[in-house]
Amino acid sequence: MSEFSRTFDPRMLPGSAVELAASEAERAALAQRFGLVRIDRMEAVIELIREAAGASAKGRLTADIVQSCAVSGEDMAVSIDEPVNLHFVPARAASVPDEEIELEAEELDEIEFTGSQFDLGEELAQTLALAIDPYAVGPNAEAARRKAGLLDKAVSGPFAALAALKKQD
Repeated sequence: MSEFSRTFDPRMLPGSAVELAASEAERAALAQRFGLVRIDRMEAVIELIREAAGASAKGRLTADIVQSCAVSGEDMAVSIDEPVNLHFVPARAASVPDEEIELEAEELDEIEFTGSQFDLGEELAQTLALAIDPYAVGPNAEAARRKAGLLDKAVSGPFAALAALKKQD
């Protein structure tokens, strides 16, 4: 079960945009799942459109997260604002293993669902995960590099290991 589950039946879609917001417990569970310090806010405004086979979801996902700097480990606040353009389609029949499958360009962004409902919340959670920069650095990253000696080419360059071996002789 997804930490942020919001299911919809394509046959019963609302006639207007839906606003989705993660609760405090959902944000805490998602932060743990994605290795974040915390998620302060996660919201989306999505227009759900019924299609002949399934539905499309278009809108924006916004979030305020706190993640660790990739260099210093310090907490840093990050704002995320991502466009959302998803297409939900009923699952196709299972294919034979090792059978070559041809996909058309418009099929590449389709999300299959089984049964009569699709989970928009889980797809929004995955959209958030893809928007997180795993190598984000904060304002003190250079100072942390300097302190660790990572900016000195003689200590951290490509020949640093060889120089260390030479000193041992």
